[in-house]
Amino acid sequence: MQTHVTMALLVVIAVPILFMALAKKPGLVPTPIQNIFEIYIQFIDNMIKENMGEKGRKYFPLIAAIGLFVFFGNLLGMIPGFESPTANLNTTMALALMVFFIYNFEGIRTNGLSYFKHFLGPVPAMAPVFVIIELLSHLSRPVTLALRLFANMTGGELISIVLIMLIPLLVPMPVMLIHLIAVFLQTYVFVVLTTVYIAGAITHEEH
Repeated sequence: MQTHVTMALLVVIAVPILFMALAKKPGLVPTPIQNIFEIYIQFIDNMIKENMGEKGRKYFPLIAAIGLFVFFGNLLGMIPGFESPTANLNTTMALALMVFFIYNFEGIRTNGLSYFKHFLGPVPAMAPVFVIIELLSHLSRPVTLALRLFANMTGGELISIVLIMLIPLLVPMPVMLIHLIAVFLQTYVFVVLTTVYIAGAITHEEH
């Protein structure tokens, strides 16, 4: 089994166990870990409501799960002896294609065949041009989504390794801090874009 698959399975198995263990008995006085969980849940919930309204709440488990996988997948590369599954293009492309098929499926399921009307653009005479533009735009989404995450995680790990080898005593902490910021930032970008794509698919007729 390839390393990135093993690392991805580790995240998929370990994260739910970690959550069940830490969130089994939430206290009236939240612990720091409980506070982190609650902040994350609130963040995802607010983002969904802002983009999709109350009807978007059903997508909460999907978007929250994607965020957790991307975050812990990114974070894994900071642990000696482990590799980020998100630093492998196969993993990021699989995630991006999943998002692509889900938002298009939800768009068709929610709006029926009228979902395809937005591909025609606002001017009927320009419909052939808009169709090409919209198709290219939609087909490029999984590619850019996958490459952005892959490139940033791969680049971050390579830079960290090189700098630590060159200046082992002075660089580790600043490099790890920069890498940690990238972990959060890339998770945020992936989750936000996933939410925006789903929102655009199910609510496009209202815009």
